[in-house]
Amino acid sequence: MKHYPTAATGLVLSSISFPSSLPATHQQLLEQIIRVFSTDPRVVGIGASGSYASNSMDKYSDLDLVIAIEPAFFEQVMAERLSLVDKIDGKVAAFTGEHVGEPRLIIALYEPHALHVDYKFVALPDAALRVDDTQVIWQRGQRLSAVLASTAFAYPQPEQQWIEDRFWTWVHYGTTKVARGEYFEAVEFLSFLRSTVLSPLALQKQGLTPSGVRKIEQRLPDFTRQLSLTVVSPEKAPLIAALQQCIDLYLGLRQPSQITVNTQAEKLCIDYFNAELLGQST
Repeated sequence: MKHYPTAATGLVLSSISFPSSLPATHQQLLEQIIRVFSTDPRVVGIGASGSYASNSMDKYSDLDLVIAIEPAFFEQVMAERLSLVDKIDGKVAAFTGEHVGEPRLIIALYEPHALHVDYKFVALPDAALRVDDTQVIWQRGQRLSAVLASTAFAYPQPEQQWIEDRFWTWVHYGTTKVARGEYFEAVEFLSFLRSTVLSPLALQKQGLTPSGVRKIEQRLPDFTRQLSLTVVSPEKAPLIAALQQCIDLYLGLRQPSQITVNTQAEKLCIDYFNAELLGQST
């Protein structure tokens, strides 16, 4: 249990009880981050999400941090956030997260243990919007805790109707790529189906967090064996078999009672797949 002071006075800071799975190397870096950021009066609190929040860390884990900022200073901090991250000793690289659709994010790498830290800078009220149970590790008073307590966290769920409305056109796309000989494009397309459709639906069906293909091997070993048949070399015959496996898996995961099945698109695209790739005509 540790207490971290701040340069300002009259502030009540939360105590920290680190999760038992937190590696010592990660804890040392995290303690330094807390010491540095707690001296900036614009920072209201620091939370940790991901495997820290679920106490499931290992030596390969990232530190996923939420840096809650006083709203009046949010734009100012956003303009300075790279320089703030630079204050942490050992930084060898840092960049913004537009490539993952999150411009508020700074992704950083630290020596000597090659530790990865994600800093998501948010205005204090926006900390309430989260996908997991963010744990407060430092705050001024109870302000961050109060914001987190005001709403429940919710991981985005795959929308089965949204998928059904698109899946058969996606199958047509994949069929054309294989038929044309664009095999690397087809390989990438299969990856898209695994992470966007098949794995999320399988995880959702079992009541698990539908986080793409993350940790699918540990969570659903039987499904993983079926999914592995969609991982193939950029060659025509293996790609045809893999795309067929994707279709079969989707039909097994789809819940027709909960959606409106597009039978016309399904028939058209399966017939097209059979004709173009299997030489079968209806």
